[in-house]
Amino acid sequence: MGIKKSKQQKSTKEVLTLPRTDRRTLSYVPDPEQIRMNADRRGNRALQPGDDLSNTEYLNKLRMLSLRYVADFEVLLVPKGKKKSSGTKGQAADISGTGLLLRVPDASGLEVGDKVKARFRIPPGAMPEGFESAVRIDASIVRQFVNKTESGDELMLAIEFEKPLTDYFQRKRWGYSVYSASALLFVSVLFIMLMRAESIIYFKYNMVLYLYSIIAALFLLTRYLFGALYRDVPINPGYTPGVSIIIPCFNEADWIKRTILSCINQDYPVEKLEVIVVDDRSTDQSVQQIQDMIELIHSEAERYATRERLTYTVLPVNAGKRAALVKGVEMAKHDLVVFVDSDSFLDPTAIRHLVQPFQDPKMGGVAGRTDVENKYTNNMTKLQTVRYYIAFRIMKAAESWFDSVTCLSGPLSCYRKELIVQHADAWLNQKFLGRPATFGDDRSMTNFILKTHRTGYQDSAICSTIVPSQMKVFLKQQMRWKRSWLRESLRAGSFIWRKEPFMALFFYIGLIVPIAAPVVVAYNLMYVPIVHGIFPGTFLMGLLLMALLMSLAHLLFRKSRLWVFGFVFCLFYEFVLLWQMPVAWFTFWKSTWGTRETPQDIEARLKKEARKRKGKKFGLPF
Repeated sequence: MGIKKSKQQKSTKEVLTLPRTDRRTLSYVPDPEQIRMNADRRGNRALQPGDDLSNTEYLNKLRMLSLRYVADFEVLLVPKGKKKSSGTKGQAADISGTGLLLRVPDASGLEVGDKVKARFRIPPGAMPEGFESAVRIDASIVRQFVNKTESGDELMLAIEFEKPLTDYFQRKRWGYSVYSASALLFVSVLFIMLMRAESIIYFKYNMVLYLYSIIAALFLLTRYLFGALYRDVPINPGYTPGVSIIIPCFNEADWIKRTILSCINQDYPVEKLEVIVVDDRSTDQSVQQIQDMIELIHSEAERYATRERLTYTVLPVNAGKRAALVKGVEMAKHDLVVFVDSDSFLDPTAIRHLVQPFQDPKMGGVAGRTDVENKYTNNMTKLQTVRYYIAFRIMKAAESWFDSVTCLSGPLSCYRKELIVQHADAWLNQKFLGRPATFGDDRSMTNFILKTHRTGYQDSAICSTIVPSQMKVFLKQQMRWKRSWLRESLRAGSFIWRKEPFMALFFYIGLIVPIAAPVVVAYNLMYVPIVHGIFPGTFLMGLLLMALLMSLAHLLFRKSRLWVFGFVFCLFYEFVLLWQMPVAWFTFWKSTWGTRETPQDIEARLKKEARKRKGKKFGLPF
């Protein structure tokens, strides 16, 4: 349902990649009257003779080339055969994979049809991850016009690149990234295996420690192996089951409008998709924002039957995220229900990809991939960008190899409606050690589903989400996640042994390794140097190689300059986040969120305030 922002967090200016708005509100919805085609004309420019237009994946690539993004950076246009000093400077207004639009003070010497060399640097956040780089590309001027604004007339030039930016970067940078990352990944894995061989040699000196090292290394390497072997379920054009998207909302006035639009603006048959927004008694302007967006969509896209398939409701009292989701399921008219957090935004083809695994009748739930939307806000969000990608593309993908994904994540997951209805009461009334289980709703429902059905992951079903950009909020979120992971892992451990044997072994090792990690790290980094006077070089080298594994995997798949933050995240995890685990051991019965005002949070806050008042009364230093 998203994170309740503190005053400090609200003051942070989030850096987002902003798509240029289309003149059509629902630009990706299949046109029931066949008035327009789905494929954008800019994407069609990349078509080559013999291209397979029946290939859905290829058409999706064309759509990505057609996307335009709001831009504001300097561009230099140099006529072919002229020196750089004779070029014309302008300011980019928007950019796509095939061209850009720029404002120029004077276009003398430049005419439509002229060939130019375009020089510019795409700043981080202007385009999707991986495009941030300097560009020197051949282009041609295709349009010149005057844009009338309140501040005066602007002279605009539209240029088209001779080759798409995807092809340009593949030759200039991305290709080298793939080869370099692949080679270094191989070397890293080889070093890790050699170091574990050393552990076998010294096994007799400390059996427990070296056994842990061998198991932990094998566990991590096998995850990367199965993650690399993972493949999506391909799109079957004839398979489009009915889908109801449910958006639970609590105090998300900043993002809910964009979330609603991304959910209804799907490349999916109109008669088979509905969106239901359930507000959990927000105390900010969320309800007003919901009403405004729904009214806009109804007024501008009525021929897409939005009045029948886009609705909202407000709960009579604040009852929690689970209650909001169950209410949405009760209202849903289709057999598949999709849960989307209110600060998450779907790719236009997300639903079409997400439903494909349900062609298997034993598939009970499927998670999509979640990327970080505000990745370029600050270093905190950059750290999470690498972590999120590896957690989904490697870790969940590895679990999906065995049809046993252990957490169908809240930002984007799909379930069979009948299974949610079957487990609704147990889910709503779940308690642990006598306390209500208010968070970890995604892991909890996954456990209900996983007992009797398969669970999967679809990497091509993509959404992006807003992550904490302030340290305080991030740490509270991570503590909540660790508590729910401990609680739900204990539940899953009671039945996971019935699944595929290797997956069961995979799960139990994955439960033991993180729990034991603080003890192992403390032993290697504190006990050994202090008591034995030995520098923990081998341990630190192993940690470095594990960090390198994460960073290079991100570079290989994403071709992004953010890969270096994989190193930083691993260090941050070892020296900060890891030590939340012992706290979680002794407090995982707690039911407070820490980042939103649930009834349990209000109760805890009132008790804390009462203790402070009592302490002041007796002069105690609280």
